[in-house]
Amino acid sequence: MPRPPMKTVRQQQLIDATLVSVERHGLHNTTINTISGLAGLSSGLISHYFGGKQGLIEATQKYLLDQLKQALLSRTKGRSMLPLERLHAIVEANFTELQRSRPATKTWLCFWSQAMHEQGLSRLQHINSQRLYSNLLFSFKKLLPKAQAIAAAKQTAAMIDGFWLRSALSPTPEKEFEQAQILSKAFIEAVIMQYGENRCH
Repeated sequence: MPRPPMKTVRQQQLIDATLVSVERHGLHNTTINTISGLAGLSSGLISHYFGGKQGLIEATQKYLLDQLKQALLSRTKGRSMLPLERLHAIVEANFTELQRSRPATKTWLCFWSQAMHEQGLSRLQHINSQRLYSNLLFSFKKLLPKAQAIAAAKQTAAMIDGFWLRSALSPTPEKEFEQAQILSKAFIEAVIMQYGENRCH
């Protein structure tokens, strides 16, 4: 396998350093210097590759979003899956080791707060929300009438986000994240049974 270009390697180093800096210092106290220091790279590379701190912050959120997408693809691509299996895979993709790590959880929490004030982050958060909803709706529509599928997708998206948030803020996040996956899957199965259209088999 060919090595990635040095530009790609350095960009990823800066994104990884941003995650660590936000974990240690928070978003507001994360600076070009804290990031470059953690990455062991010149601060000028941040402007060169990302146009400045804000561009790097947005690139970091895009990275976390892409990892969510890749986590789902790795579980579903090229496989023949029942709708319920795919719904379970969506849950698992949202609770991967990366997405529940301290750097990722602290960065997500900062992004959500800052998205209310910055258009670029708000746009990325909207993409994230719509992607989760669309993925859930795709599978629920194979199991439920349209109106019920829409309601189930909205409820499940809120359930996943809510459990993720509560787990991230918990004193024992690892335990809570594990339980969150179990409860989210159980909720999906309960919703399907509630509407009496269990066509999983």
